[in-house]
Amino acid sequence: MRTSITLDLPLPTDAAVRLVNDPEFIRHKAAQAGSKVLTVDVTSGTDGSYTSAVRRVIPSDQIPAQARSFVGSELEIRQTEAWAEPTEGADGRRFGTVSVEITGAPVRMTGSITLVPAAGGSTMTYEGEIKSPVPLFGASIEKAAAEAIRQALTAEAATASDWIATHPQD
Repeated sequence: MRTSITLDLPLPTDAAVRLVNDPEFIRHKAAQAGSKVLTVDVTSGTDGSYTSAVRRVIPSDQIPAQARSFVGSELEIRQTEAWAEPTEGADGRRFGTVSVEITGAPVRMTGSITLVPAAGGSTMTYEGEIKSPVPLFGASIEKAAAEAIRQALTAEAATASDWIATHPQD
């Protein structure tokens, strides 16, 4: 199932990339979402590229009932984002890839991220494919996962706005 999620951030694109790759912010947004971070590994390149790998757990009651029979009381989520270096002549646009895997659950998302300048900051768009190999229930699991991912990213954008208000950005 294809999905597209667009978020507005009150920061220029380079500052937004730094924020979403800030380990302290990553831990904060996870706590705000009710999840516990197991590990955060952020690597920044001298060229302005970033790679973040986050492992966190959430209670399985946050997923659709039809998928709960496949998992225990917690779900481990592994999310990796890789941001390319700023592209000269791209008018501040930034590009990345995203992979979200729910360990032990039958669903995964892979896709791209585009961050473009916008009035008042920037607009971040996640576009990807959500797949579930479960016979008969796969489509409903994909649909539920797409909605859960949309809600999580929308909440993260609100958390980012609150964070920015209390943590000055450079």
